[in-house]
Amino acid sequence: MKTVLLIGTLDTKGQEYLFVKNLIEARGHKALLMNAGVFEATISADISAEEVARAGGESLESLRSKSDRGHAVTIMKRGVEAVTKDLFDKDAIQAVLGLGGSGGTILATAGMRTLPVGVPKLMVSTLTSGDIAPYVDIKDICMMYSVVDIAGINQLSSQILSNAAGMICGALEQAIPEMESKPLIAATMFGVTTPCVTRVREKLESEGYEVLIFHATGSGGRAMEGLIRDGFITAVADITTTEWCDELVGGVLSAGKDRLEAAANAGISQVVSVGALDMVNFWAMNTVPERFKDRKFYKHNENVTLMRTTAEENAQLGKIIAEKINAATGPTMLILPLKGVSMIDAEGQAFYSPEADAALFASLREHLAKHIKLVELDAHINDDAFASAVVTELLRLMKEAG
Repeated sequence: MKTVLLIGTLDTKGQEYLFVKNLIEARGHKALLMNAGVFEATISADISAEEVARAGGESLESLRSKSDRGHAVTIMKRGVEAVTKDLFDKDAIQAVLGLGGSGGTILATAGMRTLPVGVPKLMVSTLTSGDIAPYVDIKDICMMYSVVDIAGINQLSSQILSNAAGMICGALEQAIPEMESKPLIAATMFGVTTPCVTRVREKLESEGYEVLIFHATGSGGRAMEGLIRDGFITAVADITTTEWCDELVGGVLSAGKDRLEAAANAGISQVVSVGALDMVNFWAMNTVPERFKDRKFYKHNENVTLMRTTAEENAQLGKIIAEKINAATGPTMLILPLKGVSMIDAEGQAFYSPEADAALFASLREHLAKHIKLVELDAHINDDAFASAVVTELLRLMKEAG
């Protein structure tokens, strides 16, 4: 028997949770009800709203007396996060299911995001047909559209909620095939650095490692950094650091200001490079801000437009990346491809700009700390020689680290 944590605001959605709880328990599992609502509950919960509020740092009575919904959500969200993580750490729950509208979705998915990747997480929400990025973030949360509001049991909602109960139970009952346990190495890739990263992956796999590749689309970089922080990753081939272009210039695929910090803080071996630092990402051409109208663009496809970074921007990127690398507590190396940083930054290609690349490389040399080894190769990033050097140096760093 396994246990599902049901998170919701039981002041308005009592019968829906009892309906789902009964379905889960009919399958031979246990369901724990957590009340994340502030007002009087319509049914009793295994984890009361008072417990959640206290875990968030305030009493339920205080929250009710203030009549400030925004403040209450902040406190209850903090409480849901703390209680959910504590239950999981004690092996008291093995999956999480939430039902709700905007408030319930914010609260339940906050608890889900405290759990490791691989733990079943399902959110039945009225918001699923819209932008769900804030709720899923970088965790494996499954979002299911409720179609109708979570407001009573009817012919349609009973089918949808039954499906949800079946899905979460199915995830618990799923037999996961055993796989050979190998050390995990993370690598970052973009379409324009694919040849390099593919060779790196093949070479590392031939050495007995398993390589997880993260597409450098903002969420990809953040997902990788999250797994590093959670202790899954042995080493990093951070070949494609392009997300910093979007963070600096204002593109749509930023991974945030923390990018390049997780491996440095974890003290694991890392080889870092400058893949795709020649481009900032936007959606279709008509979405590019007016202030960039005189820049050089490349139409990647109908929905993605690339903008060439300038020498000035590359100088700033070099300083930022050097400072991030300088903070590393583990074996770290920066490796530069002097003949181009992406597939379209090569002689004869759309973004070829020796001047812009030179500004990037000069800034990195200027700001990189002396204890960080710098390797410069007279090669393009997608040359086999560059991929071989990344693998050789990463394996050496890992061996030296023991």
